[in-house]
Amino acid sequence: MSTNRRRERIDRGIKARSEDVFVLTSWREMLYLAAPRLIPATGFLFLPLLLDTDGQNVLLSAAVFGLLAISWNIMAQSGMISLGQALFFGMGAYLVGLINHRWGLPVPISLPAAGLLGGIAGTLLLLPALRLRGVYFSMVTLIIPLMLTRVIEATGSFGGTEGIDGITPLPSVGLDIYLAEGMLLAAMFGFRRMLDADYGLVLQAIGNDDRSVISAGLNIYWFKAQALFMASVTGAFTGAFMAHVSRSTGVSVFALDYSILPIAAAVVGGTGSLAGATLGALILVPLAEALRGMGGLQMVFTSLLMVFFIVALPQGIFPFIQRKYHQFERWVAVDS
Repeated sequence: MSTNRRRERIDRGIKARSEDVFVLTSWREMLYLAAPRLIPATGFLFLPLLLDTDGQNVLLSAAVFGLLAISWNIMAQSGMISLGQALFFGMGAYLVGLINHRWGLPVPISLPAAGLLGGIAGTLLLLPALRLRGVYFSMVTLIIPLMLTRVIEATGSFGGTEGIDGITPLPSVGLDIYLAEGMLLAAMFGFRRMLDADYGLVLQAIGNDDRSVISAGLNIYWFKAQALFMASVTGAFTGAFMAHVSRSTGVSVFALDYSILPIAAAVVGGTGSLAGATLGALILVPLAEALRGMGGLQMVFTSLLMVFFIVALPQGIFPFIQRKYHQFERWVAVDS
C-alpha cells in the first residue's frame, strides 16, 4: 500500500468539534483556536514597554478610539446608526469634571460614577428618538452634541469656553495605558460573547430586520434601549477616563473627531466585528498622527485610504484576515 499526500484545510473538523461538542483532540487544535486571541492580548501587554512617550500616547489614543468604535458598532448592529458618539464621550468627560473637581470625590469613585451617569444621561436624551429609523435617527445623534456645545458656550455653564480644569490625574502614565488597554480588551471580548449569545442574536436580528422581530412578539424598543445604554456607558466611561488623563475638559470633547473617527475605524476594520473596529482604530490613529504635519492634506490622505478600503475590501480588513486564517492548509497522508 503506497502513501500519498494531499493538502487539507487546518480547520477541517476543528470548528465542528469546538462549537458543537466542545471537544479538542490536541494542543495543536487548542493553539489554532486560541492564537488569534492570545497574540493581540500579549501584544497589548508588552507593546507599551517597547514604545517611547510619544508612541505610548498614540497607543493610548488608539485604545480610546477603539472603545468608541466598539460602542458605535454595538448600536449599529442593533439597527441604530449613530453620527454622534461624541455625545457619550462628552457627557462622561463633563460629569467626571463635576464629580471629581467640583465635588471632590476621588478617582476610584468619579471614574465609574461618571461612566454610569453619562450612560444614563445619554440614553435618556436619545430615548425619544428610538422610534426613528435610518438617517432620521442618525441626524438626531449628530445634532445633540452640536447643540450642547452651543448651549455651554452661550450660557457659560460648566466653565463655558474655558471648560473645567484641575481634574485629578491617574497615578502614573503606565496605569493610564494599561487601564485603557484593559478596558478595550474587556469590552471587545465581553461584548463579543454577548453578541454570540441568544440575547446578542436578538439585537443583531433587530438590526437586520426589525419587523420580523416585532412579528415574533418582542419589544424591539426595549432591546434598543438596552443596546443604547451599553454603548453610551462605554462611550461615557471613555470620556471620563480621558478627562482624568488630560486633567481638564471643555467643549472640544463634543468635537466631530470623536464621532467621525470611530465610524471610520469600524468601516476600515469591519463594521460587523468588534475586533475589526479595534483594528481599524489601531490603523487610523497612528496614521493620523504620522500625517499631522501635513496640515490639510492629512484629511485628504485619510479620505483616500477610506475610499480604498471601501472599494477594495468592503467588508473590512479583519474579515479578510479572518477568512485567510481559516484557509491555511497542511499536508496529510492518504493511503491508496
